[in-house]
Amino acid sequence: MKKNVIIIGAAGRDFHNFNTCFRGVENYNVVAFTAAQIPDIDGRKYPKELAGDLYPNGIPIYSEDELPQLIKDLKVDICVFSYSDVPYPRVMKISAIVNAAGADFWLLGTKDTMIKSTKPLIAVGATRTGCGKSQTSRKIIEILVEMGLKVVAIRHPMPYGDLVKQKVQRFATVEDLKKHDCTIEEMEEYEPHVVTKRNVIYAGVDYEAILREAENDPDGCDIILWDGGNNDFPFYLPDLTIGVVDPLRPGAEVSYYPGEVVARISDVICINKIDSASLENIQIVRQNIAKINPKAIVVDAVSYLTVDKPELITGKKVLVVEDGPTLTHGEMKIGAGTVAAMKYGASELIDPRPYTIGKLSKTFETYPEIGILLPAMGYGEQQIKDLEATIANTPCDAVVIGTPIDLSRIIKIKQPTVKVGYELQEIGYPNLKDILRDFVKKHEKTNN
Repeated sequence: MKKNVIIIGAAGRDFHNFNTCFRGVENYNVVAFTAAQIPDIDGRKYPKELAGDLYPNGIPIYSEDELPQLIKDLKVDICVFSYSDVPYPRVMKISAIVNAAGADFWLLGTKDTMIKSTKPLIAVGATRTGCGKSQTSRKIIEILVEMGLKVVAIRHPMPYGDLVKQKVQRFATVEDLKKHDCTIEEMEEYEPHVVTKRNVIYAGVDYEAILREAENDPDGCDIILWDGGNNDFPFYLPDLTIGVVDPLRPGAEVSYYPGEVVARISDVICINKIDSASLENIQIVRQNIAKINPKAIVVDAVSYLTVDKPELITGKKVLVVEDGPTLTHGEMKIGAGTVAAMKYGASELIDPRPYTIGKLSKTFETYPEIGILLPAMGYGEQQIKDLEATIANTPCDAVVIGTPIDLSRIIKIKQPTVKVGYELQEIGYPNLKDILRDFVKKHEKTNN
């Protein structure tokens, strides 16, 4: 008998789980997606062009708040939890809601959701948002390119716009970001890749179609790098998995879903930010990793800052703008901008909350723990306008921008700006260069 299914998600893993496990499968009828975490992604449809022949009208996307009523109204048999960076109590609370409404609660694993590549594939993941995965990915690409290899990156999905147009996206230049109508969050992930001109990066909705195009990229492809989002496990079957953990949030590596999955499947664990964390917290992380994944190679690392105009910080009142998801569902209390403001002696961090408007005010209502930092929220045109207006409203001597993009290219900022970046640096041995050299040699021998 055909089972009715709801996929519980956040515009990413949910679509991938549908594509790999439910699309074209007649035993299941996916009656709805639900959406959470990201603003304004409900009220849409997963379009018929992507859903396949069994769904000529597409699949509606509702708010997760409606889940209990949807289960009853749509006679749902199974709910599939399909998003990431969630504490275990939250996962089980949703499970209780689902079970109480009469449906089964599923978590799909690696076997049925990972797609095999024809190229060697390195996957980079993390146990939480904000661990330092992005700079780890950039470091890996830098090392591989120095070896003379063509690397094509594929980023975990962030499809917040027209899903049909976003089926397969290729980014090779900054102009491509505009061409694909990228949100600020998308640009934060794609721009650092394309500005270096070391590699192209793909993203989108249909990750098998994306993989096949990436493998045959017009600029060439020797190795695929999966740049995972949040703390999700890879969409592709890796030949080498590198996970990043954060000793500023010790214990998260064994208490968040699916971050612990990443920690358990990683061949290499990078303990980042060891210069910022206490020895006690670093030791907690080491012990947890040793307990759940004793075979993993452990690499120690720091994320060092780059600051273009530190003189605009010293002794000044500054507004710090940080990466949005890191502050919201990532729950980080500080980011690169805050560290730079403290390092270079800002006289005061200005609290933006009295000056927020529109959707930025709503963000602080939803995530009150953000405090005196301003998340660079920009999931839509109105949110970007509200961000611009909030910065303009805030009385400060300078704006310290801790996001990975040139924010002043997206919005007008009347105050002087300071751009803060961060790059990964390993401490001691083992290091990524040696690990990657061994990986490349192994695959060269296999291919010969």
